Amino acid sequence: MTAALPRLVLTLLCLLRARAQVPMQPDLDTEKFAGMWHVTAIASNCSIFLKMKDGMKSSMAIISFMPEGDLAMKLVWPLMDQCQKFELLLQQSGQAGHYIGEQEKRDLLVMETDYSHYAVLHEAQDSEAEPSMALQLLTREQDVSPQLLQKFMELISTMGLTEDMLAILPKSGE
Repeated sequence: MTAALPRLVLTLLCLLRARAQVPMQPDLDTEKFAGMWHVTAIASNCSIFLKMKDGMKSSMAIISFMPEGDLAMKLVWPLMDQCQKFELLLQQSGQAGHYIGEQEKRDLLVMETDYSHYAVLHEAQDSEAEPSMALQLLTREQDVSPQLLQKFMELISTMGLTEDMLAILPKSGE
């Protein structure tokens, strides 16, 4: 037990340091942020994502907020001949724009948004098998401007991800 304690403290310090380096949207307005978004680009170091990224299509995310401030997200991913639906409920951390999924060890930050066109989310998952990080570009419309895509690509490198970890998701008719 005592041997594991220094490792746990070191892990927590690394997580706090990494989180401190991720910029956040100041004073997130949850009413403006709620609604339907298209997931148009993702960059991640997750091995499962990296294996699947070339076959992925744009998905929809419907974001709502519970009365106590928790974030509810419904995701619809088009896969081969069907749509896969996922639901996440993340607890507010006490800071607007920062949400935690205790069970999945998921940490979600709204890095930047203009509410009407785009949002950038930073997600960290602290799995013992494989800790991972992802940046997601959400847009209100399925189309993404070249300028916004360029801005997202520049952000990827500042977060320690590389261009080969990026998937620009093609439109889905589903």
